[in-house]
Amino acid sequence: MVKVLVKGAGDIATGVAMTFYRSGFQVLMTEIAEPTVIRRRVSFATAVYEKSIEVEGIEGVLVKASDFQSVLNSGKIGVMVYDKGDVPSCYEPDIVVDAILAKRNIRTSLKDASVVIGCGPGFTAGIDCHLVVETKRGHYLGRWLEEGAAAPNSGIPGIVEGKGLERVLYSPIAGKVKHHKAIGDLLEEGELVLEVAGAPVYSPFKGYLRGLIQEGLVVEAKMKIGDVDPRLEERYPFTVSEKAFAVGRGALEGAL
Repeated sequence: MVKVLVKGAGDIATGVAMTFYRSGFQVLMTEIAEPTVIRRRVSFATAVYEKSIEVEGIEGVLVKASDFQSVLNSGKIGVMVYDKGDVPSCYEPDIVVDAILAKRNIRTSLKDASVVIGCGPGFTAGIDCHLVVETKRGHYLGRWLEEGAAAPNSGIPGIVEGKGLERVLYSPIAGKVKHHKAIGDLLEEGELVLEVAGAPVYSPFKGYLRGLIQEGLVVEAKMKIGDVDPRLEERYPFTVSEKAFAVGRGALEGAL
């Protein structure tokens, strides 16, 4: 079986992992010890906090170097805490996909595997990796490039139902996160969603709470901590986005 390593286990990386998994590949993912993932119900990174999580019928399980292979052999996706950013020495993947989306290259090299793919800005095909997959919403989303780099980071979220920057919740100050709502809740405009060190964060409009950072984490000021979806579809907070699957399918096609 062809072995794949996906760096990162956030929502986009999860779409990548699921695409390879559903196509018959064995998948191991790496993540940091305290992921700041927002879309926790559709991110295998949540396994770091909860030991396991099921996303659209596929289970991701927190693993160690001593037991990861048995988990992969049982037909699950493994999630390993590996902060160094490179390939774990216990795993020899045929394909490496860097889907951390850090907007820069964190220790990904052409030498990591036979096929190395970088997702989004921060990678140049032929220098950092063999292929780059575009992650910016729009005409080129999901396309893979053999030369050049993805579009630079604009810092502006994609427009959803006319909402862009305003659909993202940011921490007003630095401090510990306390929840007042849960992912999947239908929010009214001005409703209290969470607090950061006692400072309230309210919903900017009516919509479903699609993403919410892990409770108890200490965050920095102006850090992304939540996501409100103006589309009144109750299933969206619990299903992988079209963007994540577009990136995943681009990575899979490029690898093949």
